[in-house]
Amino acid sequence: MTDDELAYIPATDLAELIRARQISPFELMHSTVQRIERGQGSLNAFITIAAEQALIQARAAEQAVMHGDPLGPLHGVPVAVKDLVPTAGIRTTWGSLIFKDHVPEVDAVAVSRLRQAGAIVVGKTTTPEFGQQCLTEAPLFGRTCNAWRADRSSGGSSGGSAVAVAAGLVPIAVATDGGGSTRIPAACNGVVGFKQGLGVVPQEYAQDGFGNISYTTPMTRTVADTALMLEVMAGQDIRDPLTTARPKPDFLGAVRTEGDLRGLRIAWRTRLGNEAVAAAVLGAFDAALAAFVELGAALEELTAPFENPEKVWFVNNGAYRMAQFGHHLRAHRVIMCPTFVRQMDRVASYTAIELYDAIFARTRLYRQVQAWFDVADIVAMPTLSRSAVPADQDFFGPIEIDNQLVENIRAAWYPYTMPFNLTGNPAVSLPCGFDADGMPLGIQLVARPGEDALLLRVAAAFERTRPWAHIRPRLAGEEHRR
Repeated sequence: MTDDELAYIPATDLAELIRARQISPFELMHSTVQRIERGQGSLNAFITIAAEQALIQARAAEQAVMHGDPLGPLHGVPVAVKDLVPTAGIRTTWGSLIFKDHVPEVDAVAVSRLRQAGAIVVGKTTTPEFGQQCLTEAPLFGRTCNAWRADRSSGGSSGGSAVAVAAGLVPIAVATDGGGSTRIPAACNGVVGFKQGLGVVPQEYAQDGFGNISYTTPMTRTVADTALMLEVMAGQDIRDPLTTARPKPDFLGAVRTEGDLRGLRIAWRTRLGNEAVAAAVLGAFDAALAAFVELGAALEELTAPFENPEKVWFVNNGAYRMAQFGHHLRAHRVIMCPTFVRQMDRVASYTAIELYDAIFARTRLYRQVQAWFDVADIVAMPTLSRSAVPADQDFFGPIEIDNQLVENIRAAWYPYTMPFNLTGNPAVSLPCGFDADGMPLGIQLVARPGEDALLLRVAAAFERTRPWAHIRPRLAGEEHRR
């Protein structure tokens, strides 16, 4: 088996091969580190590569296999972690020059659980400063390139995790999603981006445990790998009030369920408060819906009016981030990302009344979205209104959709993702084709709160009938795999 072939083996298979002593954890990690370093110059997906630590841990993992020790479900499997998520002993910068030398003493719970399951953290992936952009670039490390084309954005804010997984640098990665930050780059790079429901995976380090809209998520190439990560990461933590008294679904059982989708009701819509959608997106979306028809699902268009969610999201998120990071603006403005600074300056003028108006609007939005499920089990829509934007896209400028310039990148490009951060519904972006430029496109599926396992079952059924993991971007020295 060549290193390039090894790079695209799913984590579920890697774990089994390690347990069967057919792959050495040390050799796997050595190959992973080499591939990361090889891809770093062209992709720039990592802020920190923890090669020495990872290789030491991989050697210990190999000895555990040889000694017949009990092995966790991810024993010896490399994982990358977005640089917003704390990792003990590995630099965590939040993409900021302010924290360029910060090394946490304690893991986030999600990371701790992955390590306990045997996964080995190989490095920290890129994020815009404090995760506050849909484009992954920051003064600390520069720009992360799309896995398919260097002249396109990787999306954000989990661009590094998406690119690392898409390019076969690691089999799985930890991401975060505060307004689409997992699903946007997943769609841009042709991988699976799953934002679970509120309270499924703890965010014990969130400063607002009750009003949180951000999620620590898996980023993978296959639905089964997403299920495996969730199986490990999910579960109650007393420090996160949203996780209390929440039963843990059987994620792996859901994706292993064979059969069709007869009896499932899927409502679909192509717009969510936006007008412009690329023809290629609509074509790929129609083809994806046809797959669900083949699987026996009943389809119905959802035509209920819907207002663009961007303003409600921006006030809720912006006020939260100003409370978190406003003191850094006062002390470190000159070394901070100008895009982040400009967004926070806009937030600074909001009043407490405006914030609570947005909080009330969030509740109305929640109730509106849940009404969709009176007629559906799953709601389908595009993930983005177009494929990855140009690498030099101006965050404050218009985006181009089929030669039409459309203002406000949040409202125009990803109105489909923001609502479900606010409502807590589980949502997943799945690859569903390519546009004429060879760029990946995504379909988003949304389920009721608490039905993450159902969403995984439907995603796995779609993957079986429209597989994608064999289609790979080209790393230097490789050919595209179709």
